[in-house]
Amino acid sequence: MENIKPKIFTALKGYTGAQFKKDVLAGVIVAVIALPLSIAFALGAGVSAEKGIYAAIIASLVGAVFGGSRVQISGSTGAFIVITQSVISGYGTEGLVIAMILAGAALILMGAFRMGKLIRFIPAPITTGFTAGIAVTIFTLEIKDFLGLAPKTMPAKFIGKWQYYLTHLQETDYQCVLLGLLCIGILVIWPKINKTIPGSFVAIVTGTTLAAVLKLDVPLLGEIPKTLGLPRVPEVDVQTVIDLADPAFTIAVLIAMQALLSAVVTDGLVNDKTNSNVELMAQGLANIILGIFGCIPATGGVARGIANAKNGGRTPVAAIVHSVMLFVFLIFLMPLIRRVPLCVLAAILIVVSYNMFNGRVMLGYRHAPKSDTAVLLCTCVLTFAFDLVLAIEVGMVLTCVLFMKRMSEESGVTAWKYYEEDDPDSLNLQVVPRHVRVYEITGPLFFGVAERLGDITFKEFTRCLILRMRGVPSLDATALFSLEKLYESCRAKGVVLIFSHVNEQPYHTMEKAGLADKVGRENFCSHIDEALERAGQIVQREEKAG
Repeated sequence: MENIKPKIFTALKGYTGAQFKKDVLAGVIVAVIALPLSIAFALGAGVSAEKGIYAAIIASLVGAVFGGSRVQISGSTGAFIVITQSVISGYGTEGLVIAMILAGAALILMGAFRMGKLIRFIPAPITTGFTAGIAVTIFTLEIKDFLGLAPKTMPAKFIGKWQYYLTHLQETDYQCVLLGLLCIGILVIWPKINKTIPGSFVAIVTGTTLAAVLKLDVPLLGEIPKTLGLPRVPEVDVQTVIDLADPAFTIAVLIAMQALLSAVVTDGLVNDKTNSNVELMAQGLANIILGIFGCIPATGGVARGIANAKNGGRTPVAAIVHSVMLFVFLIFLMPLIRRVPLCVLAAILIVVSYNMFNGRVMLGYRHAPKSDTAVLLCTCVLTFAFDLVLAIEVGMVLTCVLFMKRMSEESGVTAWKYYEEDDPDSLNLQVVPRHVRVYEITGPLFFGVAERLGDITFKEFTRCLILRMRGVPSLDATALFSLEKLYESCRAKGVVLIFSHVNEQPYHTMEKAGLADKVGRENFCSHIDEALERAGQIVQREEKAG
């Protein structure tokens, strides 16, 4: 079907030799950017370096062939360091394999059921909060290598890590610190000098060269296997799947969010539109393959995509070249790569964490509603102090609760004030017959405010009750049940219930539940004047009959 075709089928129509050259150049440049980051992210996640490189190779290749974006380039990102470490520490590497397969399957289902656009329903305070929390966690993890510490066992918790650092400062290797600071300086200053050659590449070459020339006694990356092990799927039982469902869902959400948000950014650069559902399915397939081969999760990266687009990449060919070049680097540059100091990789990740934290955006929440700020801070603190899965779950629940509170504050049930001849404040009020009672309902009627319908009262002499609902955009089942109770109460006391200006969704809900027929469709009026006229006729008819 046309709507699930990979982008490569349309992107290569009318492909030219000139564009091929641009795609090759862009692919090579992005590979140079991705190499040090892939190694750093893998080590940060607690796996060997080749798992990060192969994650970028496989994910980028699968995304290019099966994905829905022209310039998206996938690979490992800093967001997965926390969740990957958490899964490995709790369930081992086999647990990570299972979690990634589950996450990949979830992504494929999300794409198959056209859920690509639903990612926008994750509130910005949650995404900002856990991104900042991940940044704090990455920074905390990299302090060990930056200071040159070599603990026999490192505490697992955030506070425990900082307690260890503070109590072992005297063991700091100042050669590591100075080399790391130099690399941070390069990463900060180099983009102002040259925007073509990536700062991470310059930092890693400079740091490695200095360590070798000056014969610095600093820990090195060491040998990296050139190949992955054989693909395997570990034995799994129902309980393990249940236990890993939460982290798998978190991995899937992170992959989807980063891939689609990255695609939105890059689409603006190349004037194109990503097929979000196809992209989700491709990311799912890529991560299933990565899981089977024991690699870390991967997704579309904003930095890679922007670098690709700005260097002339316009088709998935650039992502294919990126994969090939990373493989070439891994096979032929191993004697050089193994001599990279760990403190240099730590410096790169420290700068990555600083950029992820995005202090300007965080400070911008000073002017946001307090509820949004509370969600952001709560999600951020829970992410680095406890667990990313818990942070997202609590953040979503807290957001829903605060949203319902905000909506309940916008909703109201108020009785009309009646016209009195001797009251100058009532000169502009409509005249309502004595036997008619009018209530104005505003805001969404949902379970959080349904009990307010119980505040509607009427006198013994009341013959008609008018509910004016022009300000009610939606009605849920709980509020519908309250309206049915109100109708039954009116019928028991001989009061006719009349609705004025009921909007489309509330009316369809009442119609589907049968309440419209119970009330009588003739008692649904399009305007308050019509409703008052209808009530007046009913009162007059009853008075004549009486």
